[in-house]
Amino acid sequence: MATNLLPRDGVALLHEHAINRRDADLLLERLLVEIDWQQEWLTIMGRRVAVPRLTAWYGDMGYRYSGIDHAPRSWTELLLTLRQVAEVHADHSFNGVLLNRYRDGRDSVSWHADNEVSLGRRPVIASLTLGGTRRFVLKHRGGERVALDLGHGSCLVMAGDTQHYWRHSIPKSRRPKAARVNLTFRAVLACG
Repeated sequence: MATNLLPRDGVALLHEHAINRRDADLLLERLLVEIDWQQEWLTIMGRRVAVPRLTAWYGDMGYRYSGIDHAPRSWTELLLTLRQVAEVHADHSFNGVLLNRYRDGRDSVSWHADNEVSLGRRPVIASLTLGGTRRFVLKHRGGERVALDLGHGSCLVMAGDTQHYWRHSIPKSRRPKAARVNLTFRAVLACG
C-alpha cells in the first residue's frame, strides 16, 4: 500500500510498479504510434510560443485548460485498458485523459495546479508514466517542496486538497532523457 508523500494539505500516493516493465515497454511503443499527438501554442505577453511537449485529449466530453479548448476524441481500446489501471490505483472513476509526450529533457511543464472548475473542488488525478524517468516536483503555497522521480510503469495519485494547496511541475533537464508519455486521468464534471 502506498503512503502519502505530502506532509499536509493533500494526498499524493506513488505506486511505483503499477504496470510491469514488459507491459510498460509495449504500451509505450503503441502510444507513441497510435495517439493523435498535437503541438499546442500559447500566447504569452503577445508572443506565440510552442507548448514544450506534445499533447492529446481523449474522453467523454471536451476539456479546457490554460485557454486551450480540447474537443473529445473517442476512447481507444488501449486507453480504456490504461483507464482501468488508473481507476484501480486511484479507487476512482475517470471520464477523460490528458496525454503528454515529453520527447526529451527539454520538454517540460511549468508550475500549475489541476484546479479547473470543471474538475470540482477536490479532484482525483491518476498519472501513469511510461518511458524515461522524470523528476516531478510539488510546491506548497507555504513554500515546502516534495520531489520524486516518476519511473516507467508508475502511477501517481493526487487527491483531497492537493490541487488547492500544491502546484506541480516537470522541470527541464540538461541531462539526456528518454522519451516519456504521461497519462493524467481525470473526472470532468462539465465542460469548462
